[in-house]
Amino acid sequence: MTDAMIIKLMTDALIQVLIIGAPILGISMIVGLIISIFQTTTSIQEQTLTFVPKIIAIFGTIILFASWIMNSMKSFTEALFHQLPNVVR
Repeated sequence: MTDAMIIKLMTDALIQVLIIGAPILGISMIVGLIISIFQTTTSIQEQTLTFVPKIIAIFGTIILFASWIMNSMKSFTEALFHQLPNVVR
């Protein structure tokens, strides 16, 4: 196993993590922004107000994208297993 192979595997894994996490983080960020704007306009300074809507949005996003996430992880894992004979050498 060469250094280039290790770097490629690590790069592919990190890209996969970013692709899978992007919708969840994006929705969380949008909900947080909306709640922050709401807090600013109503002068509510409660720090815990953002947690419940964010958690609900994150769970909803995970449920909505669950099949896509599983297919993406499955294809990445299959590709990793197909490369396993080259990695062991």
